[in-house]
Amino acid sequence: MTDYDVVRVFCGPRGEYGNELGVVREGSVLPERDERQVFAAKLGFSETVFVDDPERGVIDIYTPSARLPFAGYPCVGAAWLLDVPELVTPAGVVGTRLDGEFTWIEARPEWARQRTLRQYATAAEVEALPVPPMGEWVYAWAWEDEAAGRVRARGFPGRGDGIDEDEATGAAALQLTVQLGRALNIIQGKGSQLLTAPQPEGWIELGGRVLLER
Repeated sequence: MTDYDVVRVFCGPRGEYGNELGVVREGSVLPERDERQVFAAKLGFSETVFVDDPERGVIDIYTPSARLPFAGYPCVGAAWLLDVPELVTPAGVVGTRLDGEFTWIEARPEWARQRTLRQYATAAEVEALPVPPMGEWVYAWAWEDEAAGRVRARGFPGRGDGIDEDEATGAAALQLTVQLGRALNIIQGKGSQLLTAPQPEGWIELGGRVLLER
């Protein structure tokens, strides 16, 4: 069995919730893409990261069914675990920084596949939603406190690969931040917390808490 770590990314204030991420620190043990895809499907996390160069921060990201050029929560988790100044993904170079209890990345929202951002009138409506049909990646959201930038959200990948709902979705948070043009404090899923802040020239900072699960 290939060795891997599990971290929870975008945990709540007391270390609860967060999205589990598998990290294979020795990516060379599974060098081929098809091997990595099979292993990511076997683990069954929303995403799994393979580290190809820990000193330079070169990583490769997979869902149970597809390879991704970039994804938010895997980059935040890998940044915390590797403690490097940047990550190198197929989409581009991601800046990273650790700031007390929060780990931050700086990335471009267009690196990720576009989600359908669907606004609802109240947080209660978002919380009551059933899983929608497969076919599109839906990010359902509502203001909890618009003046304070507080958002309630849920993410539905719609891929049919066993992940009906994503507990915390960094890429969608980046895209919502661009659409709204402001910093956000997002509670997603059961209680995961994501923070965002627009930066110059279309970059977005995305941050959250990371804990080692095993």
